[in-house]
Amino acid sequence: MVSPDLVTSAATRTVVLDFEVMLDSIMLGLRRGPGDPTHRRVGNGWLRASRTPLGPVLIMLSPAGATARAKAWGDGADWALEQLPRLLGGLDDPSGFRPLPEHPPLVEAQRRFPQFRVGRTELVLEALVPACLEQVVTGKEAFRAWRLLVGEFGELAPGPAADPESPAYRMRVPPAPETWARVPTWRFLAAGVEQRRSRPLVRAAGRAAALERTLTRSNADADRALRSLPGIGPWTSAEVRQRAHGDADAWSIGDYHVGKAITWALTGQKLDDDACTELLEPYRGHRFRVQSLLGLAGLRPPRRGPRFTLPTHTPYATRGKS
Repeated sequence: MVSPDLVTSAATRTVVLDFEVMLDSIMLGLRRGPGDPTHRRVGNGWLRASRTPLGPVLIMLSPAGATARAKAWGDGADWALEQLPRLLGGLDDPSGFRPLPEHPPLVEAQRRFPQFRVGRTELVLEALVPACLEQVVTGKEAFRAWRLLVGEFGELAPGPAADPESPAYRMRVPPAPETWARVPTWRFLAAGVEQRRSRPLVRAAGRAAALERTLTRSNADADRALRSLPGIGPWTSAEVRQRAHGDADAWSIGDYHVGKAITWALTGQKLDDDACTELLEPYRGHRFRVQSLLGLAGLRPPRRGPRFTLPTHTPYATRGKS
């Protein structure tokens, strides 16, 4: 029988910001696929399990306009509640962003979503591990690997995650850095992750403290520090900075789809990353904001070919991003 204390002993906080909280856009950017055991949608709110500098936490978020109410369980509860305004985009400053008139789809996206903000988790390894898993493979493969590895090596989230009657039942906290560093190669392979992706993940786990210190650096310095690690390229660095650092400029360069989607939305043509980089230059400082707004508006090129056939063995063939 589950103790009632597990469900009721939560720390709480109400945050009021000066913009409407777009919680779905933030949480969907953090969730790794619909089966992610660390994130779960509940009604119009979300549950999120993470590992803070003070320990594991399960946080329940309920938005209402510019207000967000939160309950948190676990040793990391106080840290998570103190950090909450930044998670919700409170440090993001879109004031210098002006869509150009020659890009009417972006003008319209900004008109529809003026409240969009880039949040920051301030948890670098939490963002880096799944980004490593997502290198060179399809999202479906990467999400499966994340689900399996967190399920095996993570731990049950605090509080109501132990209660079969709770919507948080069986949610899990990602493994600690030292746990990631000790995952044997064969367990990665069993989850479909070859050494091309597991090696940089394990190296990064061994330098977790240094990675977290990038949060105190400028975005450019954080990018250089991340990319100094073997196996961490521009795409992986951008994916980390989007989530952990709240870098509104960290567009997903090197992604198979993103550059084509942005150029198609703004020019009507699917072009390569060099062309996309040139097209985004007037938006420097806000290039990830452009990517996000176009995505929120559903501006993606139509599919005209078959999806990738998922491989049934490892190692996988490289498909470009790192």
